[in-house]
Amino acid sequence: MSRVVCPQAGPGPRVLRAGTLLLCILLLWGCSARPPRNIENSCAIFDAKSGWYRDTERSRKRWGVPVPVQLAIVHQESSFVHNAKPPRKKFLWIFPGPRPSSAVGYAQATSETWVEYIRSTGRRGADRDDFGDAVDFIGWYGEQSRRKCGIAKTDAYALYLAYHEGHGGYRRKTYLAKPWLMNVARKVASRSERYQRQLTACEGRLRRRGLLRWLLWPF
Repeated sequence: MSRVVCPQAGPGPRVLRAGTLLLCILLLWGCSARPPRNIENSCAIFDAKSGWYRDTERSRKRWGVPVPVQLAIVHQESSFVHNAKPPRKKFLWIFPGPRPSSAVGYAQATSETWVEYIRSTGRRGADRDDFGDAVDFIGWYGEQSRRKCGIAKTDAYALYLAYHEGHGGYRRKTYLAKPWLMNVARKVASRSERYQRQLTACEGRLRRRGLLRWLLWPF
């Protein structure tokens, strides 16, 4: 007598729903992680990423570093790419070698400085690829620059030099031997000023939007 082989049952509706939900979550996460299309305009940045204005404002209130300065530093460090890393060095001009530093994320914070930030603030759950955590780090570093180097928190040029060279390097004026770095710092300062002019035109709307979101929560 011939043996009857039953076909294997396919995934049931419950499995299909779970798979669809997981796919949607992954797609939404991928979209949310993408940088804004227009990173040259502060209003366009906050329109594309509705929670980022709240994040930068929270950092400003906590540390005193203006929102445009925060944005200008993120622009220079990562171009708003959440998992940005320094390019690898080449081995024998062809093969990828090690990265020049442990910097990663929106703020390009090194592992050592990030550990110092967490130890200082107690924010143990902070991640370098989270925008809110990254701008809080930038604000915290600006406060350290004020305390250790006497830099005004509105001085984007000097803040960036200290950000890049470290506080010891800034005090030793190591940047004077790096004309390219001073040029980059001037670009950061110029972009910060431009971001500020743009933000003046839309900040009222952004604040009203934030208030409306607070009033409607959790609906």
